[in-house]
Amino acid sequence: MKIVDLKVHVLKCPLDEPFAFSQGWVRQRSATLVELVVDDGLVGWGEAFAQGLEPPEIAAAVIEHALKPLVIGCDALDIEVLWHRMYHHTRDYGRKGSVVAGISAVDTALWDLAGQFHGLPIYKLLGGAFRERVQPYATGFYRIEGQGEAQRLAEEALRHADAGFALMKVKLGYGVEDDIECMQAIGRALQGKPVRLMVDTNHAYGRAEALRLGRALAEFDLRWYEEPVVPEDLQGYAELRRQLPMPIAGGENEHTLFGFRDFFAAGCVDVVQPDIGSCGGLSAGRHILALAQAHGVMVNPHVWGSAIAQAASLQFIAAVPVAHHSLFATQPVLEYDRSSHPFRQQLVTQPLQMVEGWIEVPSAPGLGVEMNREVLERYRA
Repeated sequence: MKIVDLKVHVLKCPLDEPFAFSQGWVRQRSATLVELVVDDGLVGWGEAFAQGLEPPEIAAAVIEHALKPLVIGCDALDIEVLWHRMYHHTRDYGRKGSVVAGISAVDTALWDLAGQFHGLPIYKLLGGAFRERVQPYATGFYRIEGQGEAQRLAEEALRHADAGFALMKVKLGYGVEDDIECMQAIGRALQGKPVRLMVDTNHAYGRAEALRLGRALAEFDLRWYEEPVVPEDLQGYAELRRQLPMPIAGGENEHTLFGFRDFFAAGCVDVVQPDIGSCGGLSAGRHILALAQAHGVMVNPHVWGSAIAQAASLQFIAAVPVAHHSLFATQPVLEYDRSSHPFRQQLVTQPLQMVEGWIEVPSAPGLGVEMNREVLERYRA
């Protein structure tokens, strides 16, 4: 399968109602997609995750000018060879961030092509499915004003519960006192309902504030406390993990096996969250998974991108073994962002749907999705 073309699609859509996470205001949804074409006519899709406030044009420029020349004319089935080729050629100006996100997009498209070539879903190529359905968790609880929104967030929690979500991740990081007030309101609203919470501060705090918040939230029996400090503060992660009772999670802003090697060696997390659209793609996901298994760390991917990123994450989760085997082992779950995002529900002909609290893993070849090109053109930047 000779690669004959690589197309980059940058999509943007302004939001009618901007919302905030701890690092800033989100005023538009965006995506950087890769379309790989091979000589027999097959097409593979991948996505470079635009992290938080990241302009999608950054990864698009990397893909177009640095990565495209490295893969055109190559065999699309040489996935591992091409991953290392892209990484080595960009090492001196890459290793992190948008450059690795660009590699992620190309790599995911290669896996999509390989699945179609073999007539198998990606999870089969990764070694098979440990699970054929995955429990999603509702990510939400963003702010539309800033602080003082506890009652509105409590009402949002009830909407997620009514929609069938038994797991919810609350966005915090707006001041420790405000965070605590919001969590108490959410807890009261959900009292008696079979719902478990996680929290995510998006590295809003230093060690002292993160520790104070974690101690205040001990009563909630959190499934995890995500990104308590900045990703560079490996010692801070390890300190919080030692001092707090709930599992510590992180890793969406880490990249490749090299970055995660140091993350694990420092004892940072109980749950590691590589983003397939950012960490280096499905190939890097395999590398990171092997490291995590060796360190006894649970792998639970982060995903906040379009339908392509969701599909890639779901295929990967299907093939993730549990970190600690038992008859009733804790299973990985799928992040299901409930905020406004037209590229999630409209971009593919059959978007993911939760049925009775679960999402089935698609068994069609490759990513198992079909693009809606009309939507692709509608939102093209």
